[in-house]
Amino acid sequence: MAHEEGRPDDAGGPDGGTEPGAGRAARRDEAVRAAVEQGLLGPGRPLAALLDVTGIRESAAELRAAFAAVTPPGTPVLHAFAVKATPLVPVLRLLHTEGIGAEVASPGELALARAAGVPPERTVLDSPAKTPAELREALALGIAVNADNPQELARVDALLADAPARPAGLRSPRSPRAPRSSFGIRVNPQVGGGAIEALSTATATSKFGVALRDEGAREWVVRAYLDRPWLTRLHAHTGSQGIALPLMARGVAETYALAEEINRRAGRQQVDTVDIGGGLPVNFASDATDPTYARYARLLKETVPGLFDGRYGLVTEFGRSLLAKHGTVVARVEYAKSAGGRPVAVTHAGVQVATRTVYAPAAWPLRIAAYDAKGLPKEGPAVVQDVAGPACFAGDLLARGQALPLLEQGDHAAALDTGAYYFAHHYAYNSLPRPAVHGFTADGPGRVTFALVRPAQSVEEIVAESGGAHVDALIS
Repeated sequence: MAHEEGRPDDAGGPDGGTEPGAGRAARRDEAVRAAVEQGLLGPGRPLAALLDVTGIRESAAELRAAFAAVTPPGTPVLHAFAVKATPLVPVLRLLHTEGIGAEVASPGELALARAAGVPPERTVLDSPAKTPAELREALALGIAVNADNPQELARVDALLADAPARPAGLRSPRSPRAPRSSFGIRVNPQVGGGAIEALSTATATSKFGVALRDEGAREWVVRAYLDRPWLTRLHAHTGSQGIALPLMARGVAETYALAEEINRRAGRQQVDTVDIGGGLPVNFASDATDPTYARYARLLKETVPGLFDGRYGLVTEFGRSLLAKHGTVVARVEYAKSAGGRPVAVTHAGVQVATRTVYAPAAWPLRIAAYDAKGLPKEGPAVVQDVAGPACFAGDLLARGQALPLLEQGDHAAALDTGAYYFAHHYAYNSLPRPAVHGFTADGPGRVTFALVRPAQSVEEIVAESGGAHVDALIS
């Protein structure tokens, strides 16, 4: 890991924490217009996703700068992108070139990171259900692993016992081989939940990690480290969207206190790296970036100063906050109608790209921007209307009762802040296809360049994924 230098401020310029992201919005407007002009959107291509490459680079730089500002020079810091947020190889490759590694939680995510060229030493494997094969692969590659529970740690012990010998000084009675990978244990500080229960991972009964406040659990963790000198990391993640910054900082503080206890009882600095997870929430209400990485990093240093005095390396695992603001799903309005006196724009973006928004609209509301048939921002008085998707159930609504210039047939509805957990995660309801994803750079009016990140899914691919090659399997 290498310490990343950069600009520490979080409010200078239009994309900072105190002003709306005017630059980002202007690039988005140019991209939508260019997508229509260049045929990426139209009657035959009614749905596309757009990724702002400039914005992604800016977010990566802001993350590096934020932690560089609060850590002494030379502090090892690895920022590992949570691949689940946007599991697209070109995105991981872009982030890698910007100094961001990968946090993976499945064999598929690891394969994506490797395809993107992310090296093992900049990759972290987290998962509550790692198989022996996954652990063996991580050991062979030298990927850092956070063990989730006692049974997984016992599995690691067994695998290490069969591994090639390492220096005797690093052996322990229970695990005679020292791993090539860095290993740690994930703990649950049990500091409470946030506004979205499903994304709160530090509750009393969370499925993740070793629950520190359960009877005997803390002592078990300490003893596990004392018995295994090769355990050098400690990991915790309090949650993501809906978690307040003070609660996130409290989770980190609890983890740091445990690291200090382990090192004190070991009589040496055994835990040398603390993985603080990710989870910085995203503001979906406007184009402003709020909270910022700089604000969070400053809060952490104020709350846990000892973690930032140079004795510990750091790992972060941000996902949504790096990508969300830089993605836009744009759907053509196929039909405009009215029901019960309320206008309804029927589009091709619904539950298949915005599953959380459709099923839990109160927790995951999206802003919609209206564009006309030429891809220009639509003007006119705000009209309360619904923006519906194509799936066959009444709740398939991208937006409910949102005030917008009236969307008409042939216009475009753009779902904003969808760069993470939207177009990259597909829900195959009604066998609806995955949309194409295009990265773009916008250097000014009329100067937009697109690059294909992922092609739209074809009907033939849908059939193949649905067992088309085994058509007679159940009757022969």
